[in-house]
Amino acid sequence: MIDPEELKRRVVHALADADVEVQDLTGTRDHFEMRVVSSRFAGQSMVDQHQLVYAPLQDWLKTGELHALSLRTFTPEQWKKAQERQTRTP
Repeated sequence: MIDPEELKRRVVHALADADVEVQDLTGTRDHFEMRVVSSRFAGQSMVDQHQLVYAPLQDWLKTGELHALSLRTFTPEQWKKAQERQTRTP
């Protein structure tokens, strides 16, 4: 079983400016949702952004210890706009 904080640490180590939020979706510590905000995503396709996040997690993905990871990736500008939209939505 994976500690959500360890998931976060690995991604932050790989993407030093990343703001990372991790949620265990099932309580089994193998299905997670992760929101990652990083300036490294600027100009990158969504596939490339996700590959940057998956890279430090490869050992867990290969063994199946990390069974599922839902990703939401944003540049800081995209995240700011997403938050502004949320605050305007009733």
